[in-house]
Amino acid sequence: MKSKKVLDYPSRHERFEHWFQTPLGRSMLADQRRFLDHKLAPLTGARQLHVSVSHRIPLINGTDFSHKIMTTPKWFPSIPDGVVVCDANELPFPGDSMDLVVLHHTADFSLYPHQALREAGRVLRGEGTIALIGFNPVSIWGLRRFMSRHHAGPWGGRFLMRRRMDDWLHLLGFHVDVSVTRFFRLPLQRSGRKSSGRLGERLTGNGLLPVGAYYCILAKKRVNARIPRRHAWRQNNVIVIPGTGTVGASRGCPPQNLNHPDD
Repeated sequence: MKSKKVLDYPSRHERFEHWFQTPLGRSMLADQRRFLDHKLAPLTGARQLHVSVSHRIPLINGTDFSHKIMTTPKWFPSIPDGVVVCDANELPFPGDSMDLVVLHHTADFSLYPHQALREAGRVLRGEGTIALIGFNPVSIWGLRRFMSRHHAGPWGGRFLMRRRMDDWLHLLGFHVDVSVTRFFRLPLQRSGRKSSGRLGERLTGNGLLPVGAYYCILAKKRVNARIPRRHAWRQNNVIVIPGTGTVGASRGCPPQNLNHPDD
């Protein structure tokens, strides 16, 4: 029986980072920045966490948070302050410590995408926001990835279904506020900006034609209301009938703890 091949995602991280230096990569990154800066600008809080394949791909600049933290899966010399070396599926932060978590193609290039999403949910506080960006398999880019024999740039990623990511977020206790696809450019370095078209952007923005190159999901972590505890009975509030003992107790039975078993 053949053993399942384990993909070398660390090397694919590096090639994906280099792809963002190409004209097509820079154009996509600029589109992602514009969209997130617009959507996340109203948010404020203490801590913002950006989980990416590299700390050299900054994504969000328009937010107003006191502390901005980035993670990178590989150590580099002269790593700047505010960058933590760790895997996306093992975040070294306490639970409920972040107000905003951004996963930039994290699931696409993670060996354990569901665990990476679970870790993001763990460190996010209640009512905090998660922003998830990934490549859309239901697109020309997805077809290009399916037909490609090379694993450089985006083509080394998973291209997980957007609906699956929505379902995972719901299972983890999130409410999805925004789920759209964007970027209509062809997956060619020489494709011009006109190839996207304003009509295509309007259609994807309204969810009518969800075939953009990447998807962006914004979701809020729900906090379930606590079930009020039943009031415990107090011994001094129980009526005692002379000669019979406590109401509800059998004659001859030893005194029992009257606290409710669920309390």
